[in-house]
Amino acid sequence: MGTVSMGTAETMGRRRPPCSRPLLGACALLCAATTVLLGHILLRDLAVTPQEPHGFSREPEEKHGAHQQGAGGPGPRPGAAPTQCSVPPSNRFDCAPDRAVTQEQCEARGCCYAPVGPPRGSQMGPPWCFFPPSYPSYRLGNLTSTDTGYTASLTRASPTFFPKDILRLRLDVLLETESRLHFTIKDPASRRYEVPVETPRVRSRAPSTLYSVEFSEEPFGVVVRRKLDGRVLLDTAVAPLFFADQFLQLSSSLPSQHVTGLAEHLGPLMLSTNWTKVTLWNRDLAPTPDANLYGSHPFYLVLEDGGLAHGVFLLNSNAMDVVLQPSPALSWRSTGGILDVYVFLGPEPKSVVQQYLDVIGRPFMPPYWALGFHLCRWGYSSTAVTRQVVENMTRAGFPLDVQWNDLDYMDGRRDFTFNKDGFGDFAAMVQEFHQGGRRYVMIVDPAISSSGPAGSYRPYDEGLRRGVFITNETGQPLIGQVWPGPTAFPDFTNPETLDWWQDMVAEFHAQVPFDGMWIDMNEPSNFVKGSVDGCPDNDLENPPYVPGVAGGTLRAATICASSRQSLSTHYNLHNLYGLTEAWASSRALVKARGTRPFVISRSTFAGHGQHAGHWTGDVESSWEQLALSVPEILLFNLLGVPLVGADICGFRGSTSEELCVRWTQLGAFYPFMRNHNDLQSLPQEPYRFSEPAQRAMRMALALRYTLLPHLYTLFHGAHTRGDTVARPLFLEFPEDPHTWTVDRQLLWGGALLVTPVLEPGKVEVTGYFPAGTWYNLQAVSVEALGSLSSAIRSEGQWVTLPAPLDTINLHLRAGHIIPLQGPGLTTTESRKQPMALAVALTAGGEARGELFWDDGESLGVLERGAYTQVTFLAKNNTVVNELVHVDGEGAGLQLRRVAVLGVASAPQQVLSNGAPVSNFTYSPDTQTLDIPVSLMVGQQFLISWS
Repeated sequence: MGTVSMGTAETMGRRRPPCSRPLLGACALLCAATTVLLGHILLRDLAVTPQEPHGFSREPEEKHGAHQQGAGGPGPRPGAAPTQCSVPPSNRFDCAPDRAVTQEQCEARGCCYAPVGPPRGSQMGPPWCFFPPSYPSYRLGNLTSTDTGYTASLTRASPTFFPKDILRLRLDVLLETESRLHFTIKDPASRRYEVPVETPRVRSRAPSTLYSVEFSEEPFGVVVRRKLDGRVLLDTAVAPLFFADQFLQLSSSLPSQHVTGLAEHLGPLMLSTNWTKVTLWNRDLAPTPDANLYGSHPFYLVLEDGGLAHGVFLLNSNAMDVVLQPSPALSWRSTGGILDVYVFLGPEPKSVVQQYLDVIGRPFMPPYWALGFHLCRWGYSSTAVTRQVVENMTRAGFPLDVQWNDLDYMDGRRDFTFNKDGFGDFAAMVQEFHQGGRRYVMIVDPAISSSGPAGSYRPYDEGLRRGVFITNETGQPLIGQVWPGPTAFPDFTNPETLDWWQDMVAEFHAQVPFDGMWIDMNEPSNFVKGSVDGCPDNDLENPPYVPGVAGGTLRAATICASSRQSLSTHYNLHNLYGLTEAWASSRALVKARGTRPFVISRSTFAGHGQHAGHWTGDVESSWEQLALSVPEILLFNLLGVPLVGADICGFRGSTSEELCVRWTQLGAFYPFMRNHNDLQSLPQEPYRFSEPAQRAMRMALALRYTLLPHLYTLFHGAHTRGDTVARPLFLEFPEDPHTWTVDRQLLWGGALLVTPVLEPGKVEVTGYFPAGTWYNLQAVSVEALGSLSSAIRSEGQWVTLPAPLDTINLHLRAGHIIPLQGPGLTTTESRKQPMALAVALTAGGEARGELFWDDGESLGVLERGAYTQVTFLAKNNTVVNELVHVDGEGAGLQLRRVAVLGVASAPQQVLSNGAPVSNFTYSPDTQTLDIPVSLMVGQQFLISWS
């Protein structure tokens, strides 16, 4: 009976969007049909999510009557103790997010008070002070159709306990595409800060959609359903909407407990909905659980029953908390801006990611050399030491594409300088690296030294003259303290700063021909709180709500929130600092070098991947952080930042030989592969270890370099289609719930499954193998493709694999073809080697794959057509290539071998373009057919066996 009344209450309190006039007749029929159907859908929905749509408890019918009645009037005003308080703990929404309150203070807010202990293993536990069902929220009025969707007014009859409530709001709902819904809630009377990033603009509503939208009038709510199954993906009426000047809260039900996203944090790929708070406020903090770290990405993805998925993005750059609770539900709590929400309908997880990237931008295409091995440490104190490292790597037979330097090269740790003692022949060293086919990258911090006498340091003098620095309340440059001592902070939202930065980069590049920029400390980090003069006492420095930031204040380890930037206050723009510096640096590199830019940044925000990659900061040399690097790499791929990696062997503290070997093996499958080390730690270059350890690392690096054509092709898919490169298993196998929580393995694209050892003293490893055939590829080389060992035929199960210290388990999925290339000590060498194909047949004898190839560094290759793209297809005992586009370098690529895995019986004859191949080999044990050929990748071929 209660359930039926919930259905009725739901129907009574909801408004369906009005039809546009010409459709009125159809609409009347539709509405009649809808009314009949709605009760049925609601009942079915309730069976799916065991909670009332409004998040209120299942109560006897008269309570619903009371709730319905509340919908007619304003409900209890804050100040009156509420009467309906029996809300189950998991459904409670916090009525005192800003501070601890007594029962008396809680009831004075018009809220319920009932102490309860936190559940086991949860970070925070249910609130003691919580909203009653009747707590006043906004009321929806004047709902009208527009060309793009709907608009309405939202009014609140009584203010809340936060200062400066905005009592009248405007709701705009845009049906932007079939799979994307967008709604904003703003103050119609005054223009508030909005995130200054470009997003798609639409002029008309999508003709058909995967979603339906309904509205609850009072309390106001937006309800988004998936049309396919009627499932409610979003219901914002579960808790009151708050929209005060410095506190915005929007809550929503979740259709499932399986949520990922909300970076950057340290932990598993799937977030716990057992009372978890994720704080977004970019912060220089070595990766620590339950703390705000270097980046902010207010996007989450939910896996739904049956393998469907949806995503939600709140485009808001202010300091915020996101609270997850077991009902399940989620609350966004931001300290400013507007509510600007996108909902992506998928329907499968892969499409959700692509739809998110349609809004924030797809990843940049890295230069080919960026995918090689990078080596760095803080403490390479001179060009002599740096040269010696490169020489040692070469002598020990380790590939190295990019040599880096940390702060050591600078004069007084100042940007765009080098010290004449250790780095007098800096330019000559970099030129030597270039002659050896290598590249060079150095660190650049945003903070500019401000303490020298006038005229002594050009970047500061010029910056001052051109007005590029963030200012304090007196209009003077805010001065903090970073590595060089007193520093000013460039304001990258100022167009003049972009030009100044470009000039500084170009002038330094004219002295030292570096190839890329490593931008660190760009949260921005500051060694004093706020500034050397402190911060003013105002609402921006001491907002009424401070999210759960490390250090307890917004100014902790950064600059004053009230400092001024060209576009707005730092309070609003802080989380965009790394993103704006990455854009400025990418732009400056293009201007200085004329080729594809390479930027790796510590601080990030949504959309970062368009301009730069990311490394995961100051990780510790520990097994725990080795294991946690896997979910972090997967998460950043879901967020459109595929060029990501952790410091191999760890940055802080000294590594052990075993840890460094295992980290190098896993790191060979980070999209961005760099070994980097702290000043105080023991050395950890690959050549420092025992011969068996070196051999294991050499094998891992050779494996990576052999697979680089495939990795580069995956980056092309990310750049052009919004694909992921490193991929969680659930993205490829969403219908298998066993994959959803797997975050100790990763896929490269859809073809390669990596199962690393993440614990000490292990010689075997257990991994999950989704249904299908998986061919062991750990010993792959272009010469010896035929020596592959047997396949795993899985029905979707956990498999224990041998994993001695020299082994990382790598498996190729049946149905895929991957291009391989002979390795070299640099990509300059390896790009000249002949290629091979590994063809993994399904039981039906089919497979496909692709290769994208260009010169590896030019700009505009797609626009100019200066690339080669080839599809490989296997079926009916043949392998052929289809030439999508052939031009430039790829035309000359030689194909020397084709290994076909899964050939059931020995062929009598093999033909290559009609000519018999006499020296093919077939292994009945591994069912591998190894075919030596002499073909060109960019010319049509047909290989067949019978």
